[in-house]
Amino acid sequence: MARIRSPERASPAAEAESRRALIEAVKHPRYEVLPLEGAADDVVAHVPPQVKVTVTASPTRGLDPTLDLAERLSGAGYAVAPHISARLVRDQDHLEELLDRLRSAGVNDLFVIAGDAREPAGDFPDAAALLSAMGGLRERFAEIGISGYPESHHLISDETTIQAMFEKESMATYIVSQICFDAEVIVTWVRRVHARGTLLPIWIGVAGTISNRRLLRIAGRVGLGDSARLLKAHGAWVRRLVRPGVYTPTRLIRELAPQVANAAGRIAGFHVYTFNELARTEKWRRQLVDRLIDEDNHA
Repeated sequence: MARIRSPERASPAAEAESRRALIEAVKHPRYEVLPLEGAADDVVAHVPPQVKVTVTASPTRGLDPTLDLAERLSGAGYAVAPHISARLVRDQDHLEELLDRLRSAGVNDLFVIAGDAREPAGDFPDAAALLSAMGGLRERFAEIGISGYPESHHLISDETTIQAMFEKESMATYIVSQICFDAEVIVTWVRRVHARGTLLPIWIGVAGTISNRRLLRIAGRVGLGDSARLLKAHGAWVRRLVRPGVYTPTRLIRELAPQVANAAGRIAGFHVYTFNELARTEKWRRQLVDRLIDEDNHA
């Protein structure tokens, strides 16, 4: 993985500012979970209520499992952001039914995406179309998120994803970036997003704590492209992942500390793709917070 190096070492004051910004970001992440059997119990058992939970949507199972889990977690006291995949919504009536159901459950944050279904189930081929169809109903939700791609999406061209961000920006309140393992790529993408005039807060997507080999299997399916490009772009960490062991995003997150501390970067925090490894990811998070605080106390 490429490392970001400054021409000169940061001053002690700048290092302290970066460290403290990082502590706050790691204290208050977003955890993405899959709506699988037992997921609600796992969240309640391992995730503290101050962590917002986002719930994915499956192109094969439809939106009902997403809404079911969102309702259960909201009822348990969690702030929840369900994924609403445009290509899984049939028509305007179906859309309004979904939104009514979520508001009735106390959900006030939506993450609106096109979704990975290759063919739309109805009237909405992409997130922009769905957001537009929501119209005034968007005002019923305090937060509406849209996706961003530091690297190429595995189904959508770069040109399309860039144009889509502009189309959606005025109808959203934040951006979540797809998973990425390269700090330099992330920082460059954030700067390009801002240079194009998009100033929404950005949640940086990182993988949680997961076995190396499982993560390697997942990586090629989450917007990083085919295996040849994956190896070319990320040869260093791919070589690490083929060995037995457990991945953590600690190194990546530390490299991003200056960006997190930079107010102009408008980084909201970290969106952690947990792949339902909740106990392992939460243990890592708490240990990292404690380590960062200890470092700050002894700086």
